[in-house]
Amino acid sequence: MSLEPSIACDPTAFTPENRLDKAALRRSLLALRRGIHDQQRREWDAALCEQVLAWLDAQQIASLGIYWPMAGEPDLRAMYATLAERGMALALPRVTAPDAPLQFAHWAPHHELVKGAMGVSNHAEPQLVERPAALLIPCVGFNAARYRLGYGGGYYDRTLAAAPRPQTVGIAYRCLAAEFAAAPHDVALDVIVTESGVL
Repeated sequence: MSLEPSIACDPTAFTPENRLDKAALRRSLLALRRGIHDQQRREWDAALCEQVLAWLDAQQIASLGIYWPMAGEPDLRAMYATLAERGMALALPRVTAPDAPLQFAHWAPHHELVKGAMGVSNHAEPQLVERPAALLIPCVGFNAARYRLGYGGGYYDRTLAAAPRPQTVGIAYRCLAAEFAAAPHDVALDVIVTESGVL
């Protein structure tokens, strides 16, 4: 039997003020995500891995930008090992400058990682690669138009604004769906994958 999150997973509970104020909405969603019960999180992560693998199989993706989970983000690392065994080229994002697009470095299961800029895990000895054909992008929240609410740094927006644009896969728990307006610089993602399916 599934356990309920320790915080009600109900985005309609956010006040109208929070929906208009992205900083307040971000804080609310991060608190909600942190409050998810560990067993529930493991179940949702396993379901997310299945959903993402099915999407990747259908798209015939050859190279994929992944992420190392932090701050309660969905943990897909078991899936990364499976993809590496299948021969897919995997890469982790790297923050190189505050106002620059992300760069990417080759990742394999045996690589040693260290904490880099913004708390993002990076290779101890990075081997930079071309931008992958598709990116898994963790979301603090998302809306029905497939816009992502992130941490506010704009790194993925700058990355997607530069050509060629990779396919984009937002990763989030379904309860992080929320109502917010997109800013002019925001870039809609191609799909949002949750434990329940693909938007």
